[in-house]
Amino acid sequence: MEYWKLIILFSSCFFGGISVFLFQKENPKRIKLLLSFSGAYLFSITVLHLIPDVYQVADHYIGMFILGGFLFQIVLEQFSDGIEHGHVHRPEHNQYVFPFAIMISLCLHALLEGMPLTQGHQNELLFGIALHHIPASFALASVLLQNRVNKNMIIGMIVLFSLMTPAGYLLSAGISNGSMGNIDAYFNRIMAVVIGIFLHISTTILFESSVDHHFNKRKLVAVLAGTSIAVIGFMLH
Repeated sequence: MEYWKLIILFSSCFFGGISVFLFQKENPKRIKLLLSFSGAYLFSITVLHLIPDVYQVADHYIGMFILGGFLFQIVLEQFSDGIEHGHVHRPEHNQYVFPFAIMISLCLHALLEGMPLTQGHQNELLFGIALHHIPASFALASVLLQNRVNKNMIIGMIVLFSLMTPAGYLLSAGISNGSMGNIDAYFNRIMAVVIGIFLHISTTILFESSVDHHFNKRKLVAVLAGTSIAVIGFMLH
C-alpha cells in the first residue's frame, strides 16, 4: 500500500476546504483557471490511459457502462448543484439548512473517483484528481458557510469529504486483489462507470463559457498546460 497517495488525496481536499476561512471572499477567476487546468488534465488522462485500459478486455458492454457513468453524474449534479465543478450557489434564505443532498452526492462522487487509482498510470490520475478536489472542496465549504453551518461542523464535513477518495482507493484495491469476493470480475465495468463520470466532469469544466474575453485567453493557456503535461507523461511511459 502506497500511503503517500492517500496523504496527497486527503491533504489536497482538506486544505482546499479549510482555506475558505482564510479568504473573506473567493476569487472566481483563479478558481476557474485551476478548474480549467485540472479539467483538461483529467480529460487527457481519461482519453490517453483509462479508456484504452478498459477496452483491452473483450467486453462488448464496456461502452454501455461508460455511458451509464456519464448519465449517473448528471443525476448526481441534480443534488450537488455542480459543486464538483467548483460552483458556489448563494442560498435563497437566511435560515440554517444543512445541505444533506449535496453532501451525500459529493461523497459518492469522490468515492468513485478514487477507484481507478489502483490501476496502471495511476500517478498521473492521482495529481489530476488532487487538483480537481481543491476548488471543489473550497466550493463545498463555501456553501456550508453560506448555509450558516457552524465552523466545527464545516471542518468535520470537509474531513469526511476528504476521506472519500482515499476510501475509494482502498475499496478498489480490495476489489482488484480479490480480497472482497468475486466482484473483481466486474472491476473493468466499475472503472467504465468512473470513466463516464470523469468525461462528464472534465467536459463540463472545459465547455463552460466566460463573459470575460481576457479570461478566455488565460483559460486557453490553462487548458493547454493541463493537456500538455498529460501528453508528456503519456509519451514518457
